[in-house]
Amino acid sequence: LKALLLAAAAVAATAGAALAETVAVTNARVLTMGRGGEIARGTVVMTDGKITAVGANVAVPAGARVIDAQGKVVTPGLVVADSILGLTEVGALQDTNDFSSSDDAIGAAFDVQYGINPDSMVLPVARLGGITRAIVQPVSSGGGAGVHEHDGEVEHMTAGAGGHGYDQAGLFAGQAAVIHLGAGPDLVVRPKVAMIAPLGNAGADVAGGARGAHIVELKIALDDARWYARNRAAYAQGNGRELGLSRADLEALIPVVEGRMPLVVSVHRAADIRQALRLAREERIRIIVEGGEEAWRVADELAAARVPVLLNPLSNLPESFETLGSTLDNAARLHRAGVTIAIVGNEGSAHRAREMRWNAGNAVAHGLPWQAALEAITINPARIFGVDQTFGSLEVGKDADVVIWSGDPLEPLTRAEQVFVKGEAMPMTSRQHQLRDRYMPRDTPYPPAYR
Repeated sequence: LKALLLAAAAVAATAGAALAETVAVTNARVLTMGRGGEIARGTVVMTDGKITAVGANVAVPAGARVIDAQGKVVTPGLVVADSILGLTEVGALQDTNDFSSSDDAIGAAFDVQYGINPDSMVLPVARLGGITRAIVQPVSSGGGAGVHEHDGEVEHMTAGAGGHGYDQAGLFAGQAAVIHLGAGPDLVVRPKVAMIAPLGNAGADVAGGARGAHIVELKIALDDARWYARNRAAYAQGNGRELGLSRADLEALIPVVEGRMPLVVSVHRAADIRQALRLAREERIRIIVEGGEEAWRVADELAAARVPVLLNPLSNLPESFETLGSTLDNAARLHRAGVTIAIVGNEGSAHRAREMRWNAGNAVAHGLPWQAALEAITINPARIFGVDQTFGSLEVGKDADVVIWSGDPLEPLTRAEQVFVKGEAMPMTSRQHQLRDRYMPRDTPYPPAYR
């Protein structure tokens, strides 16, 4: 027992020393995404998982491990704003997917934080693309607030737990959480950062096929949550009016109706976005638009209401009547109008989350300023979900999420050469690398076509 205790103490001391390590990245082009702006030849110092110095004339602390980033670009870690990272492994295998629930009584109360898998093979792949944080959103069994992958195809999800059980089952997909992509058994940074719900055609499917019925059901559910918040004692005694949601769902909706938790609405066409803005005004709730292929048509209204938009700038085809107005310059038009935008990855921002930065680069090619595009994958997602005091920019006191790039991070050929999450250097490998190294021919040369 004494030997085991001494060994455990030695391990703890080693881990503490690693955490306490000071790292200084020097001679880099530093893009802070914060008050420091761009520093042509700057230094970033990390100690105990925090950024302790950023600037052009920063003295390197004695004993620090120095990384000379001459000719490199340093940015904050990228933040994906609409993802199922940590909740999925193989889309076709249900037992590897934890982003949905078919329980009629659990809609708004569904909480993704309890299903995050820190050992997911998908996380290192995203991290190799410079992603250090993600806002993980739920998808209910009948659908939800976004998309997911299945055999390489994108499936748009619509909320709804079925035609039985609670009256408003499926109106809400559940609650999102912020995670980090670093080491450790617990990746959850902040749970319950947003409630997720569909609008438009997906919402209409929940309410029997009509948008008008869906909006009415949403208003009823929100009103029920307000009544429940004021009358918990009466509810517990079986007194009061009949409510359409379970107690768990009513509890989960209280922060929404009190304005403490935003409602992320998956919505696409301009008319439905206007209805979402009207719902927010009438119910006095905060909303975030997700999807928003036709958001450019109501950009001024979104800006006036200070409603941000999570979008994929590559959405440019009218896949349905909801998205007839899709255009590659959606992001640029929204930015010019003053709308805060966050750019997401492809197919649920999970297996292809790393493509988020390429999407941002495509938005630049269609009119979005380069600085705004980088903001849309770093500080903007953090601001939108209220966690920008912790990460999203390179500023003293924030978590040391730092990426050293071989060049312009929005260029496809650029590589993340080193990724730090909370000051800890991450291994720059994934299962794909391991499989490559295991099965790559060593003694036999490749066929001519592969050379």
